[in-house]
Amino acid sequence: MITYLLPDQPITSIDEYFATETGGLGVDTAQRIGPAATIEMIVAAGLRGRGGGGFPTGRKWAGVAGQAGAHRYLVANGAEGEPGTFKDRALLRANPYQVVEGLIIAAFAIQATEVYICVKRSFEAEIAAVTRAVQEFQTAGICTDCTFNIIGGPDEYLFGEEKAMLEVIEGKPPLPRWFPPHEHGLFAASPQEGWEAGPHGARPRSDEPNPTLVNNVETLANVPHILTRGADWFRSMGTDESPGNVVATVVGDVVAPDIGEIELGTPLRAVIDAIGSGVARDRHVKAVFSGVANPVVTASQLDTPVSYEGFTSIGSGMGAAGFIVYDDTACMVAAAYRFSRFLSIESCGQCPPCKIGSGEITARLERIEAGEGDDRDVAEMGGWLERVTDGNRCYLAVEERVVVSSVLRAFPEEFAEHLELHRCPRPGQRPIPKLVDLAGGSATYDESFWRKRPDWTYDDAE
Repeated sequence: MITYLLPDQPITSIDEYFATETGGLGVDTAQRIGPAATIEMIVAAGLRGRGGGGFPTGRKWAGVAGQAGAHRYLVANGAEGEPGTFKDRALLRANPYQVVEGLIIAAFAIQATEVYICVKRSFEAEIAAVTRAVQEFQTAGICTDCTFNIIGGPDEYLFGEEKAMLEVIEGKPPLPRWFPPHEHGLFAASPQEGWEAGPHGARPRSDEPNPTLVNNVETLANVPHILTRGADWFRSMGTDESPGNVVATVVGDVVAPDIGEIELGTPLRAVIDAIGSGVARDRHVKAVFSGVANPVVTASQLDTPVSYEGFTSIGSGMGAAGFIVYDDTACMVAAAYRFSRFLSIESCGQCPPCKIGSGEITARLERIEAGEGDDRDVAEMGGWLERVTDGNRCYLAVEERVVVSSVLRAFPEEFAEHLELHRCPRPGQRPIPKLVDLAGGSATYDESFWRKRPDWTYDDAE
């Protein structure tokens, strides 16, 4: 299999990058063919957004490029918060230069005024790597008039939501807006709701929308390779609907949690074996979650191709290709409770049905897992699952409904066992797989998860 996103050894200087087969050539191609043809090449390649949504990248670029507005902005989303995913950090550590070159190409294609690279401020190694890459590109005389801003944001899950990310860039908390970035972009002071526009920092007021393109770090890392090698080369890998490779993370009940680059269309079972070294001897896979945004994948679905259409065919989603594996010793009630708690804590509170409803669902799951639940808890949980998305301005409430409902449907017997036995028949704690680090076949998880409160403050450590 051809790999091109994750080099065998990290690339730590622009000279090393220029010595690779494609380093720097994508910018040359874009400048030679012009902005419109650059977008057409991305459209022809069929690249889809790697942040989780899978929207066609070329169409997204074309939409922003064709949108009226005072200015256009470009944002790289590296605020990785999806449990079970480490791909963006792996890419920035291994080769930040391809990400920066992808940003230069995208900024040229849409004629962006400024570029913003957003990562969590706790990602110190990644901030250092991408800062070095930007500086070295400009020292080398490439895009010397480009304005790059590197934003270190908060640890909250919603920082990675593109509308909330724009708020953080403007100096506000990560609270999602109503309108998407292409409609109401950065530093646009026209009202989103009510009579007044919100504060927008020290920038001059603009009543026009300032359309803004937000792309995931992995999406941008693909761009220089496409510009250098061509759309047909990119389409020679993957599937018709999901061309190219993807960087997958495999964690949970596997022998060696890890990250790896795989060709789209590879069966999920093979991905778990190749990247995570499979499950322990005498164990088998019970369930796989692609983050917290998609329905659970069960053991009978492990031959599903890792592609957007593959996961859609089983009623789920590939997400950001971060796969959390549970073996046959795991309790699915406990898994549902942990994912629900993560989402209820991370809900921002702007939409009361989301904050209140996800909290109520979490409380019912906690009672059932502890053996204290009854049929009323199940009924009340079902009622909240129907209402939790009322008036939602981002996808978090949908995630709560989707992931919990899918576990209820896939493993009803486990809920029945908890209600009948008044205890968990499969005790044993597993951490919520929110990754702090992943290296050498070992995963480090966020131990502060259980101390975080619904207002985003923390209980004091014991």
